[in-house]
Amino acid sequence: MPLSEHEQRLLEQMERALYAEDPKFATSLRSASIARASRGKAVLGVLVTFGGIGLLVTAMALQVTAVGIVGFAVMLMGAVLVYSAFKTPVVVIDPDAGNAGNTGSATKPNAPKTSFMDRVEDRWRKRQGDE
Repeated sequence: MPLSEHEQRLLEQMERALYAEDPKFATSLRSASIARASRGKAVLGVLVTFGGIGLLVTAMALQVTAVGIVGFAVMLMGAVLVYSAFKTPVVVIDPDAGNAGNTGSATKPNAPKTSFMDRVEDRWRKRQGDE
């Protein structure tokens, strides 16, 4: 389901705000190293799956049940590797992560904790009220 124009504008504003607040973090989210790691993990998973299938075929030819069980387990591990390679990574944005030496709420116990999304929503409400 495609995003509406309003949602696309809001997403672009959030992206610009993220780049403005922490450009180093924002560019690290778009790095190609994650894609390369996922691709390598998928290839490894496919190879492990084929190895498991080979063990299963060998077990059937030799009629050895133990080798068949091991082959099935190896094949299952390969399938899990492939599945985890295509699973989208979850990125947790910590608003205190950009502050050097800050250990979270221990240094500022009375400071209000506002998330990135809260600040973007406040800005959006202000813009809607001004128009």
